Amino acid sequence: MPRQPDPDVEEHILHAAGVLWRRGGERALTMRAVAKAAGTNTPAVYRRFKNRQDLLRGLLLRIAERIRQEFAKAETLEGMAEAYVDYALKMPNEYQLFYTHARLMSPPKGRGAAPPIRESRPNFAFAEQLLVKRFGGRPEDHTQLALAIWALLHGTSTLLLTKSIPEGHEEELRQACRAAVKKLVVTTAK
Repeated sequence: MPRQPDPDVEEHILHAAGVLWRRGGERALTMRAVAKAAGTNTPAVYRRFKNRQDLLRGLLLRIAERIRQEFAKAETLEGMAEAYVDYALKMPNEYQLFYTHARLMSPPKGRGAAPPIRESRPNFAFAEQLLVKRFGGRPEDHTQLALAIWALLHGTSTLLLTKSIPEGHEEELRQACRAAVKKLVVTTAK
């Protein structure tokens, strides 16, 4: 009797790829290692993902969704900011993947101006929506503030992940980040 194809093989592959990435980062993610971890063979991986870049895109979409779910738990911009740094510290390899390969999620480049950032970064759009909820207006009215907050959060997360600040000052940096987010928001409210 012929073997029946597994309808969930793509899910198994993405799950295995995510586990490998979380454990070993960039160097751990090979098509062969993913196939072995997923309990399948390399040709089956290539049938679903044409190359490693395509597999990375699949992982990125999963990570973006997980980040969105974390952000959605926050009801305020300050809560979202806290969730951002917490996520980066809890999932450092996923965070690295997201920022090292995020360009794979962007729509293909065509003629004309670049698409608004919210189209290529859906979680950025969530920050803009929180600002709309708080201050009114349209998402594009708050793009500059959202970018400033994003830069602050990414910088804080990167400093903490790379241990680029003197040991023992991690909480002080987090407090400074919280204060800066509040200051940016309060300044906008005036």
